[in-house]
Amino acid sequence: MRKGTPNAISSLAFQRVRYVVSAFFGIGLVSLLLVTACDRAPQASKSVLSGGEWLDFQGTWTAAGVRNTMHLRGDRQASISMFNGSLVLEGQSRPGVGFRSEAIVFSDSATGMVGRAVWTDENGDQAYSELLGEGTAKNNKITGTFVGGTGRYSGATGTYEFSWRFVLENEEGLVQGQSKDLHGRVRLDSRQAGAADKGAPRS
Repeated sequence: MRKGTPNAISSLAFQRVRYVVSAFFGIGLVSLLLVTACDRAPQASKSVLSGGEWLDFQGTWTAAGVRNTMHLRGDRQASISMFNGSLVLEGQSRPGVGFRSEAIVFSDSATGMVGRAVWTDENGDQAYSELLGEGTAKNNKITGTFVGGTGRYSGATGTYEFSWRFVLENEEGLVQGQSKDLHGRVRLDSRQAGAADKGAPRS
């Protein structure tokens, strides 16, 4: 762990993290609302009705959070990171327009990374996924595998891929980044998707 912080982030660093993450999330939420308002989409409704079919999507995932790093022998490092952010999807068959996102990631510079992510849509339904990647500077491609969720995503299966680019990293562990070339496909349980659609508000 970083000297002086064996078990936790300092109070000052934590306050800065909360401030930056809150500001970042606020900007993302405003952007998400604008996108949703401008594209309330017969297309989005169509994707919800397509339970049982593969839904292709592309998008952008932005997130900020905090990383705690342990230095091992030589240049090897291990870290645990927690991220919060927003996800905006594109494509006629996308499963939704925008999501709040949470992710926990463990990275080892020698063996790669594993993580877990939760996407929450505007109705509160959640999609769960497992993350796996090499996590190296030369190849940081990450693969996500859907493992179900709640509501319309309770039977979700499929995968997605992306690379991650950090735009902010500092010595206090504050990190911020954005996905590159995020794309994938998901299949929803037709019964759950239909039931969720019946109770969904219409625009």
